[in-house]
Amino acid sequence: MTNTRPETVPYADGRLLDVHRPTSAATAGPAPVVLLWHGSGPDERDVLHTVAQEAAGLGLLVLVPDWRSDREDGGRAELLASLAFARRNAAAYGGDPERFVLAGWSLGGREAVAVATHPDTPAELRPTAAVGIASAYGRPAATTGDSPLDLLAAGPSPVPIRLVLGTADDVVPAELTHQLHAVLPTAELLELPTDHAGVVMTTYSPEAGRCLPATDPATVAAGRQTAAVLARAAGLA
Repeated sequence: MTNTRPETVPYADGRLLDVHRPTSAATAGPAPVVLLWHGSGPDERDVLHTVAQEAAGLGLLVLVPDWRSDREDGGRAELLASLAFARRNAAAYGGDPERFVLAGWSLGGREAVAVATHPDTPAELRPTAAVGIASAYGRPAATTGDSPLDLLAAGPSPVPIRLVLGTADDVVPAELTHQLHAVLPTAELLELPTDHAGVVMTTYSPEAGRCLPATDPATVAAGRQTAAVLARAAGLA
């Protein structure tokens, strides 16, 4: 895992996004891109810093925006603005728009899968793959107004989907990912022996009231596997 500080840029008025540039040249030319959405905690892009850095170490350009699910629209405008920004500017940061993964953890995972697979998502915004990490998919997404589980039960996904869960997750139980996998049996499913925070290489701190970077080897190893899923979704071995 690397410790390079990301560049922080505005993606909308007053809203910030971290740019984690690739720290290894896994391929020649522009790097595959991952737009990674955090969960329901407001403005928690820092929570995903460690897993984003791990993914950057595999040769990915990783973009992590702040957003707020407590907005009146559930965060819809900010999520879609970050997607439009990433699609418009990825090449300027050395990214390859033809290999663009939309991923999310916890609530962000539902939103990522919803946008990636919804029939009304404009072609210029649709990613080439999506990854849902420790999420639930049976409720309507703020971005689309529809449940990704219901839509995907009715028809095939337009893009490849990969799913990650923690078998010890007591925040978003594993069965909620299994529900989506049951209607998408060809989707890659990675089950990690860790909890809700551990899948993104963090540990929940009651004192801090948020997830902090993990230090124990088992959790770090789990987070590395999540980063590897992001790399595979982007076309890297």
